[in-house]
Amino acid sequence: MGRKSKTKEKEPEEGVENVTMEDQELSYDEKLKYVSVIAKPMATKSQAKRLYRLIKKASKEKGYIRSGLKDVQRRIRLGERGLCVFAGNVTPIDVICHMPAVCEDKSIPYCYTPSRVDLGAAMGVKRGSVMILVKPHASYQELYDEIYSELKAMPVPAGDNLYLPQEKL
Repeated sequence: MGRKSKTKEKEPEEGVENVTMEDQELSYDEKLKYVSVIAKPMATKSQAKRLYRLIKKASKEKGYIRSGLKDVQRRIRLGERGLCVFAGNVTPIDVICHMPAVCEDKSIPYCYTPSRVDLGAAMGVKRGSVMILVKPHASYQELYDEIYSELKAMPVPAGDNLYLPQEKL
């Protein structure tokens, strides 16, 4: 009964298949291929999973999670304590390359995870996050203490690629 449109729908050619790209989730190892060179210490697969679980629990408590470069940087400067999680695939790396040194000066444990999208998803937002500061709370204190002690025990990179002058000949 309705009026048909004047334009005809194109039928797909017989030799050409319609190929649709589905959003395929990359595995942990595939995500590590896109990580920058300064992303050390990197959380293992199981540590990253527990970090995401901690972030998810912390995001349910108001005021116990800080996300984004500007907010985290300001809160650390003002003296907030917690543990810091950085995304490893941030480009350009100049944006966050100073933050590990700031965390070391304030003796805040930190580590990297492979994907900024996963950090945002753990918080429950669709947008990725460059870094997250998680503060302790009674509802997830046990998980927090476990991860905190693991991050404290992680070796801090001691300048693997520093320029060392050659000996005089």
